[in-house]
Amino acid sequence: MAEILRAHAEQQFAAELKSLAKADEKQKPPNWKLSPWAVATYLLGGKLDSGETITPKYIGNRRVIEIAVATLATDRALLLLGVPGTAKTWVAEHLAAAITGDSTLLIQGTAGTSEESVRYGWNYARLLSEGPSRKALVPSPIMKAMQEGKMARIEELTRIPSEVQDALITVLSEKTLQIPELNEHVQAVKGFNIIATANDRDRGVNELSSALKRRFNTVVLPLPEKAEEEVEIVRQRVEQIGRALELPGEIPALAEVRRVVQIFRELREGKTTDGKTKLKSPSSTLSTAEAISVVNSGRALAAHYGDGILTARDLAAGLTGAVVKDPVQDRVVWQEYLETVVKERDGWKDLYRACREL
Repeated sequence: MAEILRAHAEQQFAAELKSLAKADEKQKPPNWKLSPWAVATYLLGGKLDSGETITPKYIGNRRVIEIAVATLATDRALLLLGVPGTAKTWVAEHLAAAITGDSTLLIQGTAGTSEESVRYGWNYARLLSEGPSRKALVPSPIMKAMQEGKMARIEELTRIPSEVQDALITVLSEKTLQIPELNEHVQAVKGFNIIATANDRDRGVNELSSALKRRFNTVVLPLPEKAEEEVEIVRQRVEQIGRALELPGEIPALAEVRRVVQIFRELREGKTTDGKTKLKSPSSTLSTAEAISVVNSGRALAAHYGDGILTARDLAAGLTGAVVKDPVQDRVVWQEYLETVVKERDGWKDLYRACREL
């Protein structure tokens, strides 16, 4: 049997979820696999009384996760908001996995997402031969979640056209999905809820109506506040992805991870870490997710075309590609940063030379 490239959260962390369920004695909302305490522990990590360690899936403000979990225990849907790369999708997947043991009821929002994707569609062969019937109906992930009392996920909600977004209003307010063709309706089973994500940069694409906004509790996932926090997120994810992809070579040295994170943070904030030099910021987000991608691509270069040890030369291409999204404006910003900061910084000459070569 072929190996899966990326296992679902409930598959990848099945042992941890099993250990938490065994240790969990707190009250669970209807149809939840774990209590809110256990869900938060699963996401944030911790040690159980049995001595087993739960690895953190999200490194950041504990209260943010507690508010998200508590929201899902009510009749309000959850909207995770933040700039690209702040782990919104990651958190949504793990919330669904911990709460219902199923993170696969997913709608990926795009400009082409239709109302059928949100409500239901039809098997047209059966529809033509038998007419409208339950057997001819193809349920959407939201309808399945309503019938089974599970969490449905909607990615990039603001990318979905406004008229399709509004199909959610009745589902969220009445917990009912009408099927006019059959003169029937589906009522949500206890445990049903929706976890949606949207990013700040796309707020104006298809902004949510006031009616829809009121039916979501919005939780903002910020970029990591401290540099060491961001370094730990990048280190942990690079290690996990490397294991999943079976990348040969050594795990990147912490010093190289720190350099990437420092560059991203300085360009994001428009000033050097010591505050002495003001910098121009590029058009790209330079999120934690992009830092993970830079280190991972550098690791692959080192593994397959080097001696397996991540060097400045391996990082240079990924760094340039992450920063320079606009070939005119961003290139000027990046070259200025290289000349005024990287060139003058002790121990960074290797990175300066590698970036200038490209």
